[in-house]
Amino acid sequence: MLTLVPTPIGNLEDISKRAINALLEAELIFCEDTRVTKKLLQLLSQRENLEFNCNDFKSFHSHNEKQVLKTLTKEDFEKNVVYVSDAGMPCVSDPGASLVQYCIENDLTYDVIPGANAVLTAFAMSGFEHTEFTFFGFLAHKGKERKEKLAQVMESSILPILYESPHRLLKTIEEIKNIDENRTVFLAKEITKLHQKTYKNKASNLFEIFKKENIRGEWVIVIEPTNFEGQQLTLSDIESLDIAPKVKAKLIAKMTGKNVKEIYQQYLDKI
Repeated sequence: MLTLVPTPIGNLEDISKRAINALLEAELIFCEDTRVTKKLLQLLSQRENLEFNCNDFKSFHSHNEKQVLKTLTKEDFEKNVVYVSDAGMPCVSDPGASLVQYCIENDLTYDVIPGANAVLTAFAMSGFEHTEFTFFGFLAHKGKERKEKLAQVMESSILPILYESPHRLLKTIEEIKNIDENRTVFLAKEITKLHQKTYKNKASNLFEIFKKENIRGEWVIVIEPTNFEGQQLTLSDIESLDIAPKVKAKLIAKMTGKNVKEIYQQYLDKI
């Protein structure tokens, strides 16, 4: 049987009794990083006065999961197999989904234990009164892919949520500001950890604040969704947006009913 076990995202007390029991009973533990998992078990052993007897740890992460899956057999899951990512819920911006799919395809029993998750925690902390959200994970570091994904985020009518590293947070806030300086943004730093902190303000104000900050820690960004209710979006509004031509072409095609490729080609001809 496979059990996906969530681990604390900061505060060690957030691990559940079910998660601890699964780790105690584990005979094989797949880990995003074996060093991180072994350190977690060491801390839990000291804190809870427990003894974890599993000595079989195998690396399973985004760079090797395909290779590892090829080596597995159904017989491997006759024992208690656990998967843990470095922090939080497996499969949520972390590896694990391919193991679940393997179990589904091979009619193997699996379970997912609920636990700490930065997306849901930030959603609840943000104060935005929305019942739906869209999780976009991390933006690409740079280039066209980053620009196009951020455009999708900023055009979303369903509350968008992002993860961001301290090295790129200011850049992301600036890019949000350049698209819509009045958009309200919620930022959560180091959720559940000692230096947890939150901010909620207009993008332009946050940019001024963070220009003077020594930015550290991992961040979750929750952005006020677009709301065109009662407003008439014009072609000139779209033309003025600092977004990729292909994204503009798609928006204009939706408004006008024209062919996306033809509109995109017109932009290319202007370059």
